[in-house]
Amino acid sequence: MNGTERTEIRALDRKDLRSLLELYAQLDEENLALSPEESEKLWKNEIEGNRHIRYFGAVENGRVVSTCYAVIIPNLTRGNRPICFIENVVTDRAHRNRGLAAAVMKQAILFARENNCYKAILQSGNARTDAHRFYEGIGFRGDTKKAFDMRLEDSRE
Repeated sequence: MNGTERTEIRALDRKDLRSLLELYAQLDEENLALSPEESEKLWKNEIEGNRHIRYFGAVENGRVVSTCYAVIIPNLTRGNRPICFIENVVTDRAHRNRGLAAAVMKQAILFARENNCYKAILQSGNARTDAHRFYEGIGFRGDTKKAFDMRLEDSRE
């Protein structure tokens, strides 16, 4: 970072969307073809104003360089305390190892605490051992649950 850059850690909004989509291209090659128009429609109709969904980011000079999003899920167990699911954690390749992901995740965890969640959960690819060490370093545990997912586009049932 040179002397003219300023990093802001904050909740993202619709004006950050195009930059966020550019960053998501680094998360997975399938994201290269994300439609800004369709994404903007989704943001406007489903995300904006939804108190249970928050995108967080590290923004430098108007560009999102690290992000995650958090969703608060209502829950009928644990005294009706909700769960926070954190997903799509990514930092731009040129901005890694500067503490930005930790700062963004801190905001997501604060969001979970403010919403009285009893836990925050996330998933990470099995091979992403560096990411696993990072998550454990900020307080997540990888030995308490086993996650399963079903890719619905692959499922015939």
